[in-house]
This record gives sequence, structure tokens and C-alpha cells, in this order.
Amino acid sequence: MLDRYTSMQVFIQAAAKGSLSAAGRALNISPAMASKHLTALETRLGAKLMNRTTRQLILTDVGRDYLAACQRIVRDIDEAEAEVSAHRNQAIGQLRVNAPLSFGTRFIAPLIPEFTRRYPLVEVELGLSDTQQDLLTENWDLIVRIGHLADSDLRARRLGNCPMHLCASPDYLKKHGTPQRVTDLSNHNCLSYNLSASQRSGFWAFGTHGEIQVPVSGNLSANNGDALLAAAIQGQGIIYQPNFIVADALASGALVAFTLDHPSQDLGGLHVLFAPDRRLPLKVRVMIDYLVEVLEGTQKCQISK
Repeated sequence: MLDRYTSMQVFIQAAAKGSLSAAGRALNISPAMASKHLTALETRLGAKLMNRTTRQLILTDVGRDYLAACQRIVRDIDEAEAEVSAHRNQAIGQLRVNAPLSFGTRFIAPLIPEFTRRYPLVEVELGLSDTQQDLLTENWDLIVRIGHLADSDLRARRLGNCPMHLCASPDYLKKHGTPQRVTDLSNHNCLSYNLSASQRSGFWAFGTHGEIQVPVSGNLSANNGDALLAAAIQGQGIIYQPNFIVADALASGALVAFTLDHPSQDLGGLHVLFAPDRRLPLKVRVMIDYLVEVLEGTQKCQISK
């Protein structure tokens, strides 16, 4: 079966140039093949599109109506292909990025103005949420995640490490003392992040692989690290949070970090996740490269390769 799109192109060129030979030359096919395309089109439609004489081609009434439809269809196809080609060769279109709320507010949102200056044809939609998002079913182009990654078909690029710190305000530690061992935490008001599986269940994990589970309790849990940070600064208790949450408070002295007899848990690092497509749109690739460029030098994130 002859290609219908090419047959339409032959018909359009024949109508414009008045001959099948000229249509064939315009499309780089032989006059015989051009004639076959026109015949195949008429056979498929069951209608005569052109009356052929030895000197010219004359559109029938049906052919005149069909010509307008063909021109519209071919134009739409050409425009669609041009748009896809533009997306492949330059960063263009909407880019949907999802990140954890606190991290995204501190480190992703401030990067967007410079990114859009570099790539003015990209429109960024930034979604901030501490709940797990599904990249494919919820149509995100990129998802930034902190922690160990579950097995999936998604591709991931590591942006760096994300160390954890035990912190409390100077007033709290002066009043209640500074813990020395992980077991001492049972005597303190521990403010937990309830989107963490271990902290939600009443345990804080220590050791490189989180193999040491320490029971804790406290009078506040929250699904956002900044809420716990605010409470800790006010002296309510101890928090166990990533460096990007507590870095400013530690630098200002509002919080004090301390270590125990076992190391803090390895949180699993900071990653950007994206679809497993072999040929990613350029808008996605340039954002991944941009995140690596900027975040690996950010000390508050403790990003290191």
C-alpha cells in the first residue's frame, strides 16, 4: 500500500503545478510513481479527483473540496513535525519539576529565575510536596528526592550527599543536658518527622545503614522539617534533621549540633529522577545539568560527588 501522506503531497503538487511530472520532480519521485500515488488515492476514496488530458490536469468538484482538506492535513503534520524537531534541538515547552517542600523552597525555587534566563522558551511548573509523587502517572518531568531510592524503571542522577544532624537550642541543652549516647535520647523530648517511616513509628535510626533503632518520644511530630525546626529553636526539644534544614540555625547559634556514640544515619543522598526514555527532551536534560552544576557547590546541602 502506498503511503497516504505522500499521495496527498502528490495530489497537492499536481493541483498546484498542473502536471504529474512536475509534482514528481517537486517530491523527487518519478512521474510514473506520482501517477500511481494519485491513482491509489482515487481508488481509496472511490472518487475521481482530477480529469487528466494530454496537456493538463483539471480538478473535479470532489477534488477541489478534497484538496482543501489535504492542504490542511499536510500543513498540520508538517507543523507537528517541526514542533517536535524544535523541542529536540532547543530547550522549549513546559517543564514540570517536583521537589520536597523545605528543600525545594530553599534550593530549587531560587534557581528558577537564572534557569529561565538561560532558557527563555522553557516554562517551569514547580511542585513542592513532602509526600511521595509518582513521576509517570502524575506527569512530572523531574522529581528531586532525598533518601534511599526504591527499585523502579526510573533513571536517577545523584546530586550529592545529605547528612543528618541531631540539634537542639542552647537553652534546651542547658536545661536538660546534652545526650552522650543514643540511649540517652529516651530521657529527652524528641520531635519527629512523621513522613519518615522510622521516626513515624517512634524510632530514630543510627549507624551508616540505620541498623541501630532507638526508641524515642516527644510532644510534637510534623510532616514538615521547618515546623520541627521552629519548635526546636524555641527550645521545645531535640530534632534529627538533614543539614539543609538546620544549616542556617547552626550557623547563627540558634541551634547546637551534637554527636552520640553511634554515627547519624546515612540518609541515602540527593537525587533527581526522570523517565527511562533513551532520548530525553532537551528541556529535561538542561535542567538536570543545571541542578548538578549549582547544587554540587552548595555547602548547606553538603553536596559532594
